[in-house]
Amino acid sequence: MQDRLTHQHHRGPRRWCTLGLVVMVVLAVVALAECVGAGGEYYTNCSSLLPGQYLCTDYSIDPLTQQPRGCTKAGRAKIICNSAPGIICTETNNGTFEREIPCKYTNGYSYETALLLSVFLGMFGVDRIYLGYYAIGLAKFCTLGFLFLGQLIDIILIATQTVGPADGSHYVISYFGAGIEVIRMDNMTYRMPQEDWVMTGGQNKEL
Repeated sequence: MQDRLTHQHHRGPRRWCTLGLVVMVVLAVVALAECVGAGGEYYTNCSSLLPGQYLCTDYSIDPLTQQPRGCTKAGRAKIICNSAPGIICTETNNGTFEREIPCKYTNGYSYETALLLSVFLGMFGVDRIYLGYYAIGLAKFCTLGFLFLGQLIDIILIATQTVGPADGSHYVISYFGAGIEVIRMDNMTYRMPQEDWVMTGGQNKEL
């Protein structure tokens, strides 16, 4: 009699574990059914898709700015993307959705025009005046481009796109052209320690 009670006592927890496992499986199937439609499509918020799960090809480049249409001063633009086959976006109920991409805000300053002005009229400061640096342009005009030395320096700075428009915008240059991304250090920049640095006085110093 005691053995029978002991056997029933051990079978009780097993039944509860089995029942719990069945409930978890049923809940998982229900959750999967909510995401997957009758035709096998997967419904999700497409803003969370990973690279490879969507493709953006319609950049809609503005011929005047040579940047995606709607590029803001914050350097962001919205374009239409397509999700991978079988993925349906809940925000549009189809395979297309809007996604933000980085862009370069331009304000009408042509790179080619600035470079040509620097080469042919840089001794008179016309290039600096065109870019909005009126004080430097006037100084170059009065000194004949700092005796042509300032003109040579400005040709190099403009050609390498180190000096841009005074308002902080970017040059109008072909979107698929030879644009240069200038990387600068500021207060938000953090220099990662490297293996060839040595520890001196508790601080990393570059060799």
